[in-house]
Amino acid sequence: MGRVQDKVAIVTGGSTGLGRATCGLLAEEGARVVIADIQDDLGKATVEQIEQSGGKAVYYHMDVTDEPRVREVCADVFTRFGAIHILVNNAGITGAPLPTHEITVEEWDKVLGVDAKGVFLCTKHAVPYMKRSGCGSIVNISSVYGMVGGMDVPPPFLYHAAKGAVRIMTKSDAICYAPDKIRCNSVHPGWLWTPMLEGVGNASPEGPEAFHARIKSRLPLGHYGEPLDVAYGVLYLASDESKFVTGTELVIDGGYCAW
Repeated sequence: MGRVQDKVAIVTGGSTGLGRATCGLLAEEGARVVIADIQDDLGKATVEQIEQSGGKAVYYHMDVTDEPRVREVCADVFTRFGAIHILVNNAGITGAPLPTHEITVEEWDKVLGVDAKGVFLCTKHAVPYMKRSGCGSIVNISSVYGMVGGMDVPPPFLYHAAKGAVRIMTKSDAICYAPDKIRCNSVHPGWLWTPMLEGVGNASPEGPEAFHARIKSRLPLGHYGEPLDVAYGVLYLASDESKFVTGTELVIDGGYCAW
């Protein structure tokens, strides 16, 4: 207990799946958690769950592609709590299941807007407050598909491009902000059982059962991970336990990338 005691943490996309698990774990370990999302009912329910367990959390409606709102939320969080120590850039979407030659510019802009531009905007507006706080840890949620290509699941092109961008942005920011005692690392989850994965399976032309059997056959451990499996990795990178870790990639994938 207390691994991030009294730290102020902003988690984007914190209402469901990996984001929700991360918010709960950070709060359990003593952080004051700011859940930033566009799913208001789910976000408020996450706050209630954390508070019922004795943790501290607040909810902000925030679209990560809306720069004025991102700026406003970061400023309000700093005014409210007096610091921003942790930023978990978790918000993300998949996009249309199409190959590159069939993707529209509008679809490209939509996915890259959330998955890459959102990371840029949240980092841009949180960093000045981290500097004023004296230190910080930015944890960017990328994917195994930010490490390798693949045709396991659509859409392999938009999603991979966005998550690859997050991986390299992380390294650049790690170098840039190291003198300010702000660390920046990326986490690369493999196949986790989340609402997003459930939706992809249900929409698969081969049917959910065949889809999940095929994906699990690619995992050396033979089963999906759970959001909490990755949340513990985020906790490590957010905490002072990783004070000598920056610019690195934490792959949590059940062995997927070991093939």
